Amino acid sequence: MITLALIPFLIAAATSPLVMQLLTKLKSRQTISAHIQEHAHKQGTPTMGGLMILIGGLSGCALNWSPELLGPVLLLVGFGLIGFVDDFVVPRLMEGKRGLGWKQKLVMEVLLCIGALYFSGFRDPMAMGVGSFVILFFSNAYNFSDGIDGLAGSLGVILFGGLLLMGGPVASSPMAPISVGLICGFLVFLYWNRYPAKVFMGDVGALPIGAVLGYLVFAKGSAQSTNSITLWAGLGILSLVMMAELIPVPLQIVSVKLTGKRMFLKTPIHHGFQVMGWKESKIVWLFAGVQAICAVVAVLLIGGGK
Repeated sequence: MITLALIPFLIAAATSPLVMQLLTKLKSRQTISAHIQEHAHKQGTPTMGGLMILIGGLSGCALNWSPELLGPVLLLVGFGLIGFVDDFVVPRLMEGKRGLGWKQKLVMEVLLCIGALYFSGFRDPMAMGVGSFVILFFSNAYNFSDGIDGLAGSLGVILFGGLLLMGGPVASSPMAPISVGLICGFLVFLYWNRYPAKVFMGDVGALPIGAVLGYLVFAKGSAQSTNSITLWAGLGILSLVMMAELIPVPLQIVSVKLTGKRMFLKTPIHHGFQVMGWKESKIVWLFAGVQAICAVVAVLLIGGGK
C-alpha cells in the first residue's frame, strides 16, 4: 500500500519542476475570459499544469498494471490530448481562438467514451449511452471547477479519496492504482497551484481527470450490488458539488437567451461567490468542506448498505 502511493508521489514531485520549465519554454499562458474580469490579474500565468497530475496517475497504473485499467487510461490519455490541442495547439495555429469548438471536442470525446467503455466490457448500447453521458458530465463539471487557485485540486483529492473508500480496502480495488496515483499528482500540483497560483491545471488536466472520475462513478454504480438504490444515492451525494458546478451553466444560458435575464448571479457557481466579494481562499475552504461532508456521508451510506 505504501508503494502504491509513495512511488507515484515521488515521480510526480521529481518531475514537477521539469513540467514548469517546459511550460515556460513553450510559453503556455492562460488567456482569461473577458467575462471573468475578477481574474484579469492572472492573465499570462502558465497553464497545462495538469500534466503533473497525469504523470502521477499514469505512474500508478504503470507500476501496478491490470487489464481493468485499460478503459480509464484510454480516457486519461485521450482526453488529455484533446485538452492539449485545446490549450496549446489551436490558440497558436488560429489567431484569436481560445481553443477547439464545442462540436469538435464533443465528437472526439464521445468516441473516446465509447472506446473506453467497450474495452471495459460495457458493450450494451444502453450502458454505452449512459456511461458516455456520465463521463462527459463529470469531465465538463470538473473542468468548470478549475477556476480558482487550489479549488480543482482540493476537490479532486476528496472525490477520488471518497471513491477509494467506497471500494472497500484500497489494495483490493482494481481501480486503486489510477485513483491513488491521481491523488499523489493532486498533492504535488496543489503545491504549485495554491494561492497565488504559479500554474493552472488547464483542459489538459481537468478534462481527462473529470472523465476518469465519471468513469469510476459509472463503473461503481454498475457493479453488482445487493442495494443498488443505496449505492446510487451515495454516488449522487458524493457528486453534489460537481452537479452544483455544472448544472447552473446551461440553465443560465437558457435563461439569458429566453428572458434576457440571469437565473444566477454568475456561473460557474464559484464565480458567483467572488462577485459577492468572497476571497478565493474562503471559497476553496467552503467548497472543499462541503465536498468532504458529502464524501463522508456517501461512504457511510454505501458502507451501511453492503
